Amino acid sequence: MKKTTIEGRCWIISDSQGELIQNIDTDMIFHNAHLAITDISEMGKYAFGNLDGWQDFSEKVQQGDIILAGANFGAGSSRQQAVDCFAALGIQAIIAESFGAIYYRNAVNSGFPVLIAENLHNAKIVSGDKIRINFETGDLLNLSKNEKISDAKPFSKIQHEIYLAGSLFNVNPGN
Repeated sequence: MKKTTIEGRCWIISDSQGELIQNIDTDMIFHNAHLAITDISEMGKYAFGNLDGWQDFSEKVQQGDIILAGANFGAGSSRQQAVDCFAALGIQAIIAESFGAIYYRNAVNSGFPVLIAENLHNAKIVSGDKIRINFETGDLLNLSKNEKISDAKPFSKIQHEIYLAGSLFNVNPGN
């Protein structure tokens, strides 16, 4: 059974000045040069391969890590690989100030946890901190500093149902 509260090491997707990167589009997440790859397990090595300063992300990330990002994460095309590459790496969730609408829907429909936390840019958190997320309440805690990070919007009823089912295709319409 999937957990509704998770813990993991976080990655703050920031620029060289330490500011959250805004408007990370699907081409930065998973470059269109790799769209012929259909095996999800092969997609992870290309995650952030077109995002300046983050090309080596797939070599550093560990199973169970969590991504925190700026506004409009996943803007652009309806590229499902931009969600699947993180699943292939074992990323547990992505928390961003906002998401591109198509990216958000793709993630939710595939059962991949995404949450919106509008004030992440004010959070006192650094990459490597251990955090806890409760999908049902939206509570975000920095366990490394024993501080509340921010409030995220909790899963909606249908997002929670899809997450627990593993994807939209596994949801029983009779429930």
